[in-house]
Amino acid sequence: MGVAFIFPGQGAQRIGMAQDVQSAFPVARRVFELASEAVGYSMEQLCFEPNDRLDLTAYTQPALLMASMALLEAFRSVSALQPVAAAGLSLGEYSALVCAGCLDLESAVSLVALRGRLMQDACPPGVGAMSTILGLGHDGVDAACASASHLGVVVPANYNCPGQVVISGHAQAVEAASAAAMKMGARRVIPLKVSGPFHSPLLEPVRSALLERLAQTPMERPAIDVYSNVTAQPVREPDDIRRLLGEQVCSPVLWEQTISNMSSAGIDTFVEFGPGRTLQGLVKRVVPSATTVCVEDCQSLEEAARILS
Repeated sequence: MGVAFIFPGQGAQRIGMAQDVQSAFPVARRVFELASEAVGYSMEQLCFEPNDRLDLTAYTQPALLMASMALLEAFRSVSALQPVAAAGLSLGEYSALVCAGCLDLESAVSLVALRGRLMQDACPPGVGAMSTILGLGHDGVDAACASASHLGVVVPANYNCPGQVVISGHAQAVEAASAAAMKMGARRVIPLKVSGPFHSPLLEPVRSALLERLAQTPMERPAIDVYSNVTAQPVREPDDIRRLLGEQVCSPVLWEQTISNMSSAGIDTFVEFGPGRTLQGLVKRVVPSATTVCVEDCQSLEEAARILS
């Protein structure tokens, strides 16, 4: 059995995430404490008490990384299962790097807090947009984007799974590309509630600022393979990891290709750590024969430990 640990990206967050695990497992509680110290505010208040901040990119990113790590540490305290690889969707790539021993938790939380602020401030409200196109192949999405490029930047941003591609760019161009995609036979187009045109060239200024911080952030070689969103291949050298994390904010996320490559490398079991089960569904669309398990609370943690023992 080849096992990979995978981690969700922005959009998976919710009030109460990892709360029961934080209460039940001292190692998870310690993750919350360390993350709170790293960002200078209470992660318990942000994640457990009703508020409007959790959905703001600047707060979402450190909170979601921390929740994934709390769930991972709780699982590790009851299971000796060792993955051979890790990957994460966009923001989740940082969780994968912590899992692999490349980044320490405090550095990662501080880093994604900065990443979130930079991404949130990258474009004025209303300038950028993102939409999910369902039921159209890669070539069709490329053609739809090309047909609207005279109106501004519009590019594929996330290749999630067969028949599901997210596009990103200037709002007017995204709207036109979405209409073109429907004419080309897309089943549905879903505008996303996001604060910016993520994973598009419009976030180039974020890359530059993020690289400055990455250059100052200590990193070790990952203890296991960590697949890059940019290349869909394992990346091992810290300098390469830094460069690709910079590129990631303005490049498409190759999630479908990543899961396919992991499967080709002999990985047949994927364990998702984080709120929700979105990645499980995407994995199944790419590799229907894969075993998928989610760890998002105490109950699912116990089930996962039993299934994978």
